[in-house]
Amino acid sequence: MRQKRVVVGRYGGPEVITVIEEEVPAPKAGEVRVKVLAAGVSLPDVLAREGVHPETPRAPYTPGWDLVGTVDGVGEGVTGVEPNRVVASMPIHGCYAQYVCLPWRKLVPVPEGLDAAEAVALVLNYITAYQMLHRSAKARPGQRMLVHGASGGVGTAMLQLAKLAGVEMFGTCSAQAAAVVQEMGGIPIDYKNADFVAEIRRLAGEGVDAVFDGIGGESLWRSREALVEGGRVVTYGFQSKMSGGRMASRSEGRHPFREGGELVGFVIRNWFKPGRKSMVPYSIQWMMRLRPKWFRQDLLTLLDLLKRGKIKPLIAERLPLEEARRAHEMLGAGGVFGKIVLLPNG
Repeated sequence: MRQKRVVVGRYGGPEVITVIEEEVPAPKAGEVRVKVLAAGVSLPDVLAREGVHPETPRAPYTPGWDLVGTVDGVGEGVTGVEPNRVVASMPIHGCYAQYVCLPWRKLVPVPEGLDAAEAVALVLNYITAYQMLHRSAKARPGQRMLVHGASGGVGTAMLQLAKLAGVEMFGTCSAQAAAVVQEMGGIPIDYKNADFVAEIRRLAGEGVDAVFDGIGGESLWRSREALVEGGRVVTYGFQSKMSGGRMASRSEGRHPFREGGELVGFVIRNWFKPGRKSMVPYSIQWMMRLRPKWFRQDLLTLLDLLKRGKIKPLIAERLPLEEARRAHEMLGAGGVFGKIVLLPNG
C-alpha cells in the first residue's frame, strides 16, 4: 500500500516543502501504526523549516508536531491497543503523512465522536495554553492577564481556558481580529494602533498578574511593564524574529540553540531589573519530557472539556496534505484566526 508524506528537503522558505509517495511504513516492535486523520500546522513547524527551532530535526525530515488518527496496525509486543481506536499524540515531527508509526506508550485515547481537527488543536495549542495558565502562572479566579497574539491558535485557546478559570483576559490583536477575541471572551487591544502597556494601565489600573508572550525579543521588557508587582511574564516563543513568514536574519542552515540561548539571556537579565516581576520560560516539549504524566493528564482533561462542549477550538482552515506549503505560507503571512489543520486522508 502506498502513502503520501510531506518532506522538508533543506532549511528555508515554504518552497522547500515537497510531497512524496512511498510504501506505508510497517510498525516495529513496541510501535503502533496510526492512520492520520488530522495533523496540526503551527509556528514551531515554520521555525523548524527555517532551521531555528530548538526541536529542528536534521534535513530531510517530515514536519508536524501533533496528530489525531486511528490505530491501523500494531507491532510486536504491543497489547491492549484496539484496531480503529482514535488516538492523539505529539511526536514533535513526522505528522504530515497519511500513516505514522509511533511508540504505543506515546498515544492518548480520544473519546469517540469528536471532530478530529478540533481534537488535534488541543494537543499542542490548548496544552500550551492550559499549562502556561495553570502550571506556570498559577491562575486564580479574579486575576487579570494578557496574552499576545490573542486571535491565533494558542491565543484563542488561552481566552477560552481563562474564561473557564474565572480570569479576566486581555489580548493583543489586529483591528480585524477584535471581534474574534471578544467572542472568545477576551478584551481586545489593537497592537497596531495603540500602546498595549498604556491600554493595560487604562483598563486594569496598576497592571495585570501575568503576560503570556510568544513574541520574544525586546517585547519581553514591554510585557514586563504591563505587570503588577509580583506578576510574571511567561515567555514561550520568539515570533519577533519572523518577517513575512521567514526569519528576519535569513541565515540559512540549522541553528537550533541560537534563539533559545537569547531567551535565556533575557531571563537572566530580568533578575537584575528593579521590582518583583519574574520571567518564566515555558516549553511544551520539555514539560512533556520532564513531566510526562502532566502532559497525559492535561490532554485528557482538555479532551473531556471538548466532549462536554466547554471549549470549542477555532479552526482557521482544513486543508489536504498536498497543500502543506500553502498552509505554511498562510501562517507565515499572519492574520490567521485559530488553527490550520491538514487532513491527510481526506
